[in-house]
Amino acid sequence: MGPRDGGGIGDLAGEMEVDAFRLLFPLRFYERHLLESIRPDARPLGTARDTSVALGAVGSADGSALAKIGHTTMLAAIKMEVMIPSSESPDEGCVAIEFHMPPICSPLVRPGRPAVAAPVISKQLSDVILSSQMINLKELSLITGKAAWMVYLDIYCLDADGSLFDAALLSAVAAFSNLCIPAVSVNEDGRVIASSGENREGKTMKELLNKEKRKLTLSCIPFSLTCILHKKYILADPTAEEESIMETLVTVVLDSSTRLISLYKPGGPFLAYTSVVQDCIALTSRRVKELQKIISEAISDMEAD
Repeated sequence: MGPRDGGGIGDLAGEMEVDAFRLLFPLRFYERHLLESIRPDARPLGTARDTSVALGAVGSADGSALAKIGHTTMLAAIKMEVMIPSSESPDEGCVAIEFHMPPICSPLVRPGRPAVAAPVISKQLSDVILSSQMINLKELSLITGKAAWMVYLDIYCLDADGSLFDAALLSAVAAFSNLCIPAVSVNEDGRVIASSGENREGKTMKELLNKEKRKLTLSCIPFSLTCILHKKYILADPTAEEESIMETLVTVVLDSSTRLISLYKPGGPFLAYTSVVQDCIALTSRRVKELQKIISEAISDMEAD
């Protein structure tokens, strides 16, 4: 056996020792890295993982997107239906958001058992998207008091490797930026149907509401960053492993002009002091610029195609 072979075996033994230490003493393993201001995946503490967005991922949807942050992967799809608006908001449409975690997304999600996190993230997404006023619900009105758009946004988690809310929100924003509102008309019976000059019964259209598909106007677009708080350290965009080991999370949501939309701290033993919250907001502000650029490039790529 030559020295090169011996070195290879030594390296392998060393790797096995590191893996065993990581498995048996995960917090100590991470804290050794934190002392050097680095993480096991070689990221600096305040840096997010590689992020990508692809628009129009679902051909049958009115708007869709695939978003990835590291291994965490979200598929968002929008379908629109005409509804009768409520009497409280006769000139507004409505948005319904559902977040799904099928068993394929994580070994922690068991078939036949709904994931505990799914309804929580659904509620957070609804609160953020509506409170940010990214969407003007009046833009979804067709005929005041009679017809408006019901927007169904479904987000499917395909791979759950931490920072689920951040990736879900990014996919939602991307899907809305890809959304084309269908062309519709009113027929002689007063029904709103897909616009094509005349309907299947041969009745002519009395009124064109949308002559052609149109985009939704988006403003105050929300973006988020989740951070782990551990001792004196702040780790941006945690992986699932990091979330399971260091349990204090803070998620900051800012809009495109860095206005604070919301701040979530679901639990954990760490007290979020003002200075720590300010540091998290500063990291999120930097992240907003990165995500705006990623969305803009995805839109440009879609238009080029």
